[in-house]
Amino acid sequence: MDRTAIINNARSLTEGNLGIPLLLLVILAMVTLPMPPFLLDVSFTFNIALSIVVLLVAIYALRPLDFGVFPTVLLAATLMRLALNVASTRVVLLYGHEGTGAAGKVIQAFGDVVVGGNYIVGVIVFMILVIINFVVVTKGAGRISEVSARFTLDAMPGKQMAIDADLNAGLISQDEARERRSEVTQEADFYGAMDGASKFVRGDAVAGILILVINLFGGVGIGMLQHGLSFELALQYYALLTIGDGLVAQIPSLLLSTAAAVMVTRANSSEEMGKQVFRQMFASPRALYVSAVILTVMGVVPGMPHFAFLSLAAAAAGAAWYIGQEERRRKAEAREEPVEQTPSEAAAGEESRELGWDDVMPVDMIGLEVGYRLIPMVDKMQGGQLLNRIKGVRKKLSQELGFLVPSVHIRDNLDLLPGAYRITMMGVIVGEAEIYPDRELAINPGQVFGKIDGIAVKDPAFGLDAIWIEKPQKERAQTLGYTVVDASTVVATHINKVLHGHSHELLGHEEVQQLLDMAAKKSPKLVEELVPKKLSISVLLKVLQNLLMEQVPLKDFRTVLEALAEAVSRTQDPLALTASVRIALSRLIVQTINGASPDLPVITLDPPLEQMLLSSMQQRQQGEEGLVLEPGMAERLQKSLAQAAQSQEVKGQPSVLLVSAPIRPLLAKFVRYGEQQVHVLSYQEIPENKNVTIVATVGGQNG
Repeated sequence: MDRTAIINNARSLTEGNLGIPLLLLVILAMVTLPMPPFLLDVSFTFNIALSIVVLLVAIYALRPLDFGVFPTVLLAATLMRLALNVASTRVVLLYGHEGTGAAGKVIQAFGDVVVGGNYIVGVIVFMILVIINFVVVTKGAGRISEVSARFTLDAMPGKQMAIDADLNAGLISQDEARERRSEVTQEADFYGAMDGASKFVRGDAVAGILILVINLFGGVGIGMLQHGLSFELALQYYALLTIGDGLVAQIPSLLLSTAAAVMVTRANSSEEMGKQVFRQMFASPRALYVSAVILTVMGVVPGMPHFAFLSLAAAAAGAAWYIGQEERRRKAEAREEPVEQTPSEAAAGEESRELGWDDVMPVDMIGLEVGYRLIPMVDKMQGGQLLNRIKGVRKKLSQELGFLVPSVHIRDNLDLLPGAYRITMMGVIVGEAEIYPDRELAINPGQVFGKIDGIAVKDPAFGLDAIWIEKPQKERAQTLGYTVVDASTVVATHINKVLHGHSHELLGHEEVQQLLDMAAKKSPKLVEELVPKKLSISVLLKVLQNLLMEQVPLKDFRTVLEALAEAVSRTQDPLALTASVRIALSRLIVQTINGASPDLPVITLDPPLEQMLLSSMQQRQQGEEGLVLEPGMAERLQKSLAQAAQSQEVKGQPSVLLVSAPIRPLLAKFVRYGEQQVHVLSYQEIPENKNVTIVATVGGQNG
């Protein structure tokens, strides 16, 4: 068998189903069968090495969940150590009368180093180690594990709601939401397991004390009564073996307890522990300077060890000076120093410089203006999350629409109220609201189980009833059925809603050219034959804007181009070309509206009304837009459509108005400004695999 096969067999043995049973067999063998001293030496050495590895892994783990198997490892190591205690106790009591080397070289070496000829000192040192492990490290880690488990479980509903809010706001994808929910569950399981595992460590410390007493008194009694040793010789043999055995067990126990304490006391971070400690403790030289002064004062006091104090003071002062120099250097590199000018020099420079096109400030395609109280929300140095939320909104919207949404230019505006913000497109205000950055917004989704105190408002994005509440009230509001989001999520959701509704205004010639360039990489012949030979970019832009205006994404851009290549030989009218593209994208359009359901509930027009609209379309002049409807009939049609759409909304079904192809574009424009969202489809846009069900018929004859 070659080396690779041996390695694979060993890996399958350890990673497969035989690893745990073999470990249990080894532990049972150590408890029941006598072990030779050499095997005890190897086992104790492996136990110490394992404890060191576990401690280092705990220190270098970036987050507690990076070492999520730690509670299981802790339990296995504790059981192995207790089994070794039983095996070593058997050897000590059976063969301790033969001398201090009867239980192996490891136990003898540890006993010789600590005892050093004085057994009382050895026992005291061992007891101190046990007290440190039991009273300080283990007890503290156990308490932290218990509190962490309780607070983690209490915070789970709020974290789940926050994930749902980010998902609904478009800040994260479904996969990211699923991953974050899994992390929340794993975190709760981890701290719950750590709470239980800490009890094993605490019990191990108690077992160490009892094993010491049993080995010492039992060994002395056995040596004197069964083997005829004198009291001094029996005490010499068994005290050294007992203390050595206890130290060999307690040192790994102390290391594992320290590892447990490290795991439960460190916070989630993307930094290693050493870097995190250095960055947070020595970020500012002020503490080191003050420490150097205090050490210097203590060092000059008569009777004090001057060399120790003064040398440490000099080291602290030198470290503080070095950190200060590094801090100034980083600030100088990160900041571009402006050239300072006096007001007269600045005025003279402005007068002498000729005006240029650089002085004409172009309008921002998408802008966000904030009041001065909202500035910390957009400042990453102050912990602001709004920039990341807006980036998430742009990413999700770009993926949904099929083109890159432009960046949002953020600036402060002192003319706004302190807590107000304003969303602009091409310099025109398209949305504004006032928020409270120090509060949370509790949104009423339609059914809640109680009232909560706060500032009653309307949700800026969807107009739902909402209340700005204090942050401590968040859990109570969620319990009552409210959806609670922070101020950054409110602004990001509002931006997402506005950009989605004005997506057709975000698409320009440059974006269309980029879409063509990307399509040319996969379908070069199609793009080459269509644009600009048969179709200009301007007409293509108008067609794409028409699609976006009716919430049709451009993700399947190849199908769009193929449909245009087929229809462009018949017409150059953007509306007719849009209709052809919609037919080609019919499956995508219907899936966007109604998902994968085979049934499609639709609303139709009264046949007389539809016939009248078709006649009106045939008679209207070329280039004229708008339906020829008298105002009363238009109002009644709008009301009946709203009633039918509301009925569909109550049933949880989409509102789809099915009409003839010639009047579909103008009816789509007619219903676009209504309160209810109604999708207008033509008969040609229904895929063959859909079952159409007429749920209502509307008309302008009655209300």
